[in-house]
Amino acid sequence: MIIRSPPTQWKQQQQQQQATKSAQLIINMVSFKISQALHVLGFILAIVTPAIANADKTIFTAPALIPIPQQKPSLADLRLPVLTPDASEIRTNLSRVFPSEPKDYASGAATWVLLDNLNPGQRYEFRVCWAAIQPTGFEMDVYELDTVWQTPELIQSLAGYAFSLQDQETELHEEPPRQGEREREASLLLLHIKASADYFTDHVALMKDPPPVLVDLILDPYLYNVVPRSLVPTAGYIVLISVVAWFMARSIAAKLQTIAITDNADKKKS
Repeated sequence: MIIRSPPTQWKQQQQQQQATKSAQLIINMVSFKISQALHVLGFILAIVTPAIANADKTIFTAPALIPIPQQKPSLADLRLPVLTPDASEIRTNLSRVFPSEPKDYASGAATWVLLDNLNPGQRYEFRVCWAAIQPTGFEMDVYELDTVWQTPELIQSLAGYAFSLQDQETELHEEPPRQGEREREASLLLLHIKASADYFTDHVALMKDPPPVLVDLILDPYLYNVVPRSLVPTAGYIVLISVVAWFMARSIAAKLQTIAITDNADKKKS
């Protein structure tokens, strides 16, 4: 004997199933829209900085501690600009020249920066940022002290840059002299920046002698060697927006599901 469900009960089941499907469809649509919004937000955050300025970077790992003699001549005597994790940003003008060949940025004007008091084994990102209205090409390399001392080309470039700083006041941060210390241990690197003018103009003077480029030099430590410290606020903001959007989607979907079930109940009564 086959027992069939009454037509009214069958219709109710169909209506409930239809309401459930509608609610699920709404949830999927809301989730999809939120996902699209988050992708758009991430894209906007990604292009905000390049829209304001150009940036070039190099990533490196800090070397082991080495003894740094303090007797004369010392690193401080070079008067190099210094970046440390605690004093991690400098705004200054860098000299630049036209490359000997197009896009040959290795022939640019040299600038040397001392990266001091690093944490051995930690990753760092060094960035140079400059205005888009000053087209410039950069090439950057980091060297350990021994590598520079043992490479004639590098030591000559370093000496030439240090000599150019001796007779002029510099805006760059200089390492203060250490009193009463003969030797210290530190993890440090020498950063070699080469800047080349990357434009063409009918202005004779600008083509003959390109003006210095205003830059921000930034040393950005990595947190747990995973993400640059400067990106943590942005990542936290995206996570916060994602959590809020998820709860909002759940709340909206629940309300829409209630409305759909109520409408089906009203139709059944009528």
